[in-house]
Amino acid sequence: MSQIFLDQLNSGKILVSDGATGTNLQKVGLAAGMSPEVWVMEQPQMILDLESAFVRSGSDIILTCTFGGTRLRLKDGAYRDRVAEVNHKAVELARQAASERLGVMVAGSMGPVGGLFKPYGTLTVEEVTAAYTEQAVALTEAGVDLLVIETQFSLDEALAALAAAREAGDLPVVVSFSYDRGLRTMMGVKPSQVINTFQPLGVNAIGANCGTSLENMEMIVRDYAKLAPELPIWAKPNAGMPELDETGETIFKITPQEMGVATQQNINAGARIVGGCCGNTPHHLAEIASIVKN
Repeated sequence: MSQIFLDQLNSGKILVSDGATGTNLQKVGLAAGMSPEVWVMEQPQMILDLESAFVRSGSDIILTCTFGGTRLRLKDGAYRDRVAEVNHKAVELARQAASERLGVMVAGSMGPVGGLFKPYGTLTVEEVTAAYTEQAVALTEAGVDLLVIETQFSLDEALAALAAAREAGDLPVVVSFSYDRGLRTMMGVKPSQVINTFQPLGVNAIGANCGTSLENMEMIVRDYAKLAPELPIWAKPNAGMPELDETGETIFKITPQEMGVATQQNINAGARIVGGCCGNTPHHLAEIASIVKN
């Protein structure tokens, strides 16, 4: 087991994670609809530049660019049979960025597989677990410090991902849900269900990322903390809700200073690991880190 993450948690420190991957890469040319994992292989300097910027901004943890790095998410592209290679390369880039400051940890990102289980969709538990296991093994082999099962909306899918993480080794695991229906996920899951399902399974932290408003994120963190006061909480909200500007471009209007205020509120509510999801730039992360460290 990678001890650095657990040691940091046990120290009582507030840890700073990183910001958005997709929205920041789109600003420098990633085409809408293109998987960021393609750039891991074809534009690695772009990935390295972004992750390095987060390290310089004060992130203690940076996530690998592997949110969509399962076979099920890569199945329609050129890298569908190169899952291990994509994940290994993503860890290599994150490690290179992390080396710019002593003690920065690398978390292996495991996002949703992009479909629904039967009877709502076509996926089976077995194929989803197999896809996650392939990714988790690759991330573990490549040397991440922890695994982050993120932006989840289904208890069953998150359980499959956790089973895969445990099959791959004994790394610390964070499970983070996206409450994009206010205080519920798109599948109707509530914070209490997440706590009741995953706390008994011994995960190292439970969280929320993406979702809707900053106010909702604070309420979710409070719910988590009330139900499981000893369990570390991971909070990475969006920089507000996405909006379209006059050119049709998607923008996020929450400023770095406003994210700093929200970060303090989430810490007050019980969060132990803070950062940002969609719309959060290195400038947002610098303000978040300033709140935590000053």
